[in-house]
Amino acid sequence: MLKLIRFLMICARHRFILLGILLLSFGNSYADEGMWLPLLLEKLNQRDMQMKGLKITARDIYDVNHSSLKDAIVQFGGGCTAEVVSDQGLLLTNHHCGYGYIQRHSSVQQNYLEEGFWARTLEDELPCTGLKVSFLIEMRDVSQTILENLTPEMNEKTRAKTISQISGQITKEAIQGTHYQAEIEPFYNGNQFYLFIYEIFRDVRLVGAPPSSIGKFGGDTDNWMWPRHTGDFSVFRIYADANNLPADYSPNNRPYQPRRFLPISLKGIEKGDFTFVYGYPGSTREYLPSFVIRSITEQQNPVRIHLRDIRLRIMDEYMQVNKTICIQYASKSAGLANGWKKWTGENRGITRINAISRKQDYESNFSRWAQHGPYNELLPLYEKKYLEYAYYRVSELWLSEAAFGIECLSIARSFQTLVDASVKPRPDTAFIRKTKKQLLASLPSFYKNYYPPLDFEMMKTLLDEYQKNRQNILFPISLDNWNQKYGGRLSAIFDKSLFPHQERLLGLLKNYKPSDARRILKDPIYELASSLSSFHKNELQARVKPLQQSLDSLQRTYMKAQMEMEPDRLFYPDANSTLRVAYGNILDYYPRDAVHYLHQTTLKGVIEKEDSVIADYQVPIRLKQLYEQKNFGRYADKSGNMPVAFIANNHTSGGNSGSPLLNAEGQLIGLNFDRNWEGTMSDLMYDPNLCRNITLDIRYCLFIIDKYAGASRLIDEMSIVQ
Repeated sequence: MLKLIRFLMICARHRFILLGILLLSFGNSYADEGMWLPLLLEKLNQRDMQMKGLKITARDIYDVNHSSLKDAIVQFGGGCTAEVVSDQGLLLTNHHCGYGYIQRHSSVQQNYLEEGFWARTLEDELPCTGLKVSFLIEMRDVSQTILENLTPEMNEKTRAKTISQISGQITKEAIQGTHYQAEIEPFYNGNQFYLFIYEIFRDVRLVGAPPSSIGKFGGDTDNWMWPRHTGDFSVFRIYADANNLPADYSPNNRPYQPRRFLPISLKGIEKGDFTFVYGYPGSTREYLPSFVIRSITEQQNPVRIHLRDIRLRIMDEYMQVNKTICIQYASKSAGLANGWKKWTGENRGITRINAISRKQDYESNFSRWAQHGPYNELLPLYEKKYLEYAYYRVSELWLSEAAFGIECLSIARSFQTLVDASVKPRPDTAFIRKTKKQLLASLPSFYKNYYPPLDFEMMKTLLDEYQKNRQNILFPISLDNWNQKYGGRLSAIFDKSLFPHQERLLGLLKNYKPSDARRILKDPIYELASSLSSFHKNELQARVKPLQQSLDSLQRTYMKAQMEMEPDRLFYPDANSTLRVAYGNILDYYPRDAVHYLHQTTLKGVIEKEDSVIADYQVPIRLKQLYEQKNFGRYADKSGNMPVAFIANNHTSGGNSGSPLLNAEGQLIGLNFDRNWEGTMSDLMYDPNLCRNITLDIRYCLFIIDKYAGASRLIDEMSIVQ
């Protein structure tokens, strides 16, 4: 760095040279920024990764023809990542990724969330209905095949239809004669396209999970924060049929034998060590213009934060006084809180790094470059369209977070298809039977985690809040009409309605016939849900969809223009839930003036945080005993301490939860589970000084499995490098 500064000072006499260097430095991503396609690592990133410390090759990470690390990575349940760590299909992922499945197996009598769960034998492992894991078999660039069939004259609807037709042909040919599934995803806002072929396993079972006092230690208080002391992991296993192929659950299925599983390193980590994350990041939007960032942080996020704050407060009041309600709403509350805190941190981070003004500076350079070309009017048109869209988008957020944050309205909405089919002049009885069957299958799981008094409080509070803030949004007149009709009788309406009461609704549905639709239509809660759905479809979506299509086209053009303006820049594609590699180093950071955060936490910090009054900071007796005895086994660090978590500057996002953090040799050293609060704006703009991914040290994970839970049979399956 000092050499570069001296060089720039020498060049200051030659302004054109200095300008060229500045443009080059601005044009390339930060050294540790980016979520890169494994297919392109050899071409784009291998040299840089090896210069930073990587000791394996790009083909060790991704190879179509031979076993590679990609064959040990799975997309877990559609929203997380997991990794195979044994030749018997054993999976590690985050506790919060497995949380919903742990919760479904829990009851007051067997509260696995509170007590933890450890299967002592294969027979004790618990099936997880609906849970799937996907292995990537191959990714392939199909851009040319698709783009050659698109023309500039196409409108967005025609373009989308053409892409869908061609994609269907490509995917059909790609998986013909196999049991694989395939999909094509757009990149760079539709300027490129890649084919992804997957093998999907449908029998996945819960093997182990620590109690929430370990797996969720720190809870919502520490969520998105550093320092962190959370043992955020859970253990699952993939099962296959007798031929080692995907199959529905059967007691005859066997543990899956993978093409590859990850070796686990106990060698420890040091500040500065090279690391890389391999997983399925969900969504980023790094190339948006300033006015979009401004709307997100100043208009949209505040609505979400405000309404989720209300919902979380109501849930918390009920959860604190009743253990059953606490179990019922644990997963819902965690999901709401995760978004609430993330958007709060995102807003703070955008302000902290002056992201909007930095984007505006970039746009000024873009406008100068574009002023005599075809992109001259692009940004003004984009801004005009987006400001119009933002009004309706904020209105949508109020509707979804307030009105449809009420559970009885959401379940009432799910009956609309059945009712609409029933009131037709000639009802389709086969379709009605099918819809009825689907509803009957879904309702028990809904009501298992539903408490009517809580939902009534939610309904009363959120509808009132919605109406009080109507002045700056498109507001549904139907809600005014409903209030005039039923005003002052909300408690009676709630008590008499079908939807807050499982027995009434199931009683109607079990013997349902088309004429019963009249009873549902007369239900005030259904009436409100239906009218709000109609408002969303006919007034909001009718305006939003054409605007969104225009914005998609404008962002695609803006993305293309940026790449033309900076032809030497390596543009990494935004995350879109496809397999990516992010790499960097283990580093500390300075979040605020005079504050320095070290790169690692230890079990000592867990004990220091203990607070018997605060639920987030209660420490299990067994864990305290192990700490006092210093009974850490082979999992302690060189100083004899028990490491818990560490941070690095790998660029991650939602979906990277559960992703393996690998060292220079490609060995597992931790499970990615969060980002620091100061760096949550990395989905919109990455900053190397502030953005850190938070990782569970694999040594703490194994320590809990072995010493705390006594599940040594799982340790024996793994390949551990000392």
